[in-house]
Amino acid sequence: MTEVTLTVNGKKYTQNVFDHVLLSDFIREKLKLTGTHIGCDTSQCGACVIHLDGKSIKSCTMLAVQADGCDVLTIEGLADGDVLHPMQRAFHENHGLQCGFCTPGMIMSAIELIKGKPDITEQEIRQGLEGNLCRCTGYQNIVKSIQEAAKNENNLTNR
Repeated sequence: MTEVTLTVNGKKYTQNVFDHVLLSDFIREKLKLTGTHIGCDTSQCGACVIHLDGKSIKSCTMLAVQADGCDVLTIEGLADGDVLHPMQRAFHENHGLQCGFCTPGMIMSAIELIKGKPDITEQEIRQGLEGNLCRCTGYQNIVKSIQEAAKNENNLTNR
């Protein structure tokens, strides 16, 4: 086992983990932050997207020991108490979800996707979300949600 120290959603955690434990499993099982979903275990669905040192990554593609010393932001860390993050609010107001399984990964990916792009196009959004699968929607309201949040991109923060 290896001792790993991470800052997750602003809180420092030190845990002993087996060297083969995926970051996604560490987040869900050790830290009990279950908003990071595991959908495929093959890095194809994007349900496990988090921000690692400010960049969106699929947490199933990284070992927990590789993230030692890093800053992690999960979907649970976006809202400020009861106040939703602007991207979360846009998804809620524009019905950008259906069953909700893919939503955390979509939101985490979308936040990075729109940085500096208040006029992002539908094509850019669809291309940028190619690594995130939704099996319930036709993506139309997801795109609409992201476009709305992008208009207010200066309100988005990536803690």
